[in-house]
Amino acid sequence: MNCEKLLEQISARCDKFRADLVAAAQNLRDFNRRLEQIIQQLHKDIAVRDEAFAGQFNQYCLDLRSQLDQDEPFWSQTRAQIRSCKDSDWTGDLALAAKGLNSRAKTLSRACDEFTTAYDAFYRCYTGFTAAKLNVWLLTSCQNDAANLTGKILFLAREIAKKTEQKRGPHVFG
Repeated sequence: MNCEKLLEQISARCDKFRADLVAAAQNLRDFNRRLEQIIQQLHKDIAVRDEAFAGQFNQYCLDLRSQLDQDEPFWSQTRAQIRSCKDSDWTGDLALAAKGLNSRAKTLSRACDEFTTAYDAFYRCYTGFTAAKLNVWLLTSCQNDAANLTGKILFLAREIAKKTEQKRGPHVFG
């Protein structure tokens, strides 16, 4: 696969991963809101109305884990392909696409930060909650994996942008 097609493929998958993280963060904020209501009901000795919470949360964690596991092989293969490309393959005409990828990676990083913030809020609320068995350990694993993968993608995008920028001619700046 040539470098141009590789950049297009990475950019598309980066956008998909960002959209997945944004949706996961929104769902987690909704679960946090529901958990806060359940905790308030328990403190007031009111019967908990949201009986489906534990099952839905655990399914959310399983789905998120599955989604991350499906994406991991693509990113591992892509990183290996990029490492196998020679520096001479990254030509100056790819600089704009590389900058676009770098920009996408930065927005992915911000989406991952939002997911981490939603996770932290949920975990603070969850601490000490024993009324239902929740797979928070699985959510923790997903959050760590998403943050690690996002960091690798961001590093990869920066390296590609640096390699293509070095190949641009002096006529571009003048």
